[in-house]
Amino acid sequence: QVQVRESGGGLVQAGGSLRLSCAASGSIVGINSMGWYRQAPGKQRDLVASITSGGNTIYADSVKGRFTISRDTAKNTVYLQMNSLEPEDTAVYYCNVRKWAQAYWGQGTQVTVSS
Repeated sequence: QVQVRESGGGLVQAGGSLRLSCAASGSIVGINSMGWYRQAPGKQRDLVASITSGGNTIYADSVKGRFTISRDTAKNTVYLQMNSLEPEDTAVYYCNVRKWAQAYWGQGTQVTVSS
């Protein structure tokens, strides 16, 4: 089992920045990738950004140039630096850890961007 713990959400004005953190613990050998998804009220959960064990990154088009995903392999932690936040970024952000064929989710952290 992999435990996933998120932190760093909150309320920020449009144009501001936040950094989310996600730490994986437990049976972490074999983790393929870690990333962030988000889900706004009434909408599906969508990928925001992910990073593989090899360091390859993927971003949703809507966040390219504004968000940056990075990792600290020694701490089994990934970060999502979110700049130039927009009200449309308001959502619950979930950390996702993929290990072989299994996906593990955090409890979610709320990000609210006021206009």
